[in-house]
Amino acid sequence: MTNMIRFSPSNELRRLQREIDSIFRDMYPSDDDREAPATGWTPRVDLSETDDAYHIHVDLPGVNKDDVDVSMRDGMLIIRGERKDERREEKGDAVRVERSFGQFYRSFALPKSINEDSINARYDNGVLAIDVPKAEETKPRRIEIS
Repeated sequence: MTNMIRFSPSNELRRLQREIDSIFRDMYPSDDDREAPATGWTPRVDLSETDDAYHIHVDLPGVNKDDVDVSMRDGMLIIRGERKDERREEKGDAVRVERSFGQFYRSFALPKSINEDSINARYDNGVLAIDVPKAEETKPRRIEIS
């Protein structure tokens, strides 16, 4: 009898993300990494790049805007916060609990060619959107041919 091993793309991607995060934390340590709280859960993040900026979208359902902190330190964009467990004590046992609660911490090493003073963060419907503008000298420009 042959044992089958199930391949799960989503599990492999999560494993790869954890490995990449670990590599970047090792390559770019900061004081905040040593102070990082033990994470209770890890919010999902989308990263994209345009000619003008880097864009980060973080899914934070059930997290109050006041429980999120975004900071920039030593070339690292740091997002930390907490999703509080608001379940009330009820009679009977839970049949199924899938939602995670607790503190979270994410950090991203950004290139030096950004405009730190113009970073913009907004929070709407449980999504934190951060725009990190590129420095003017790094934006692509069209060169006319004579």
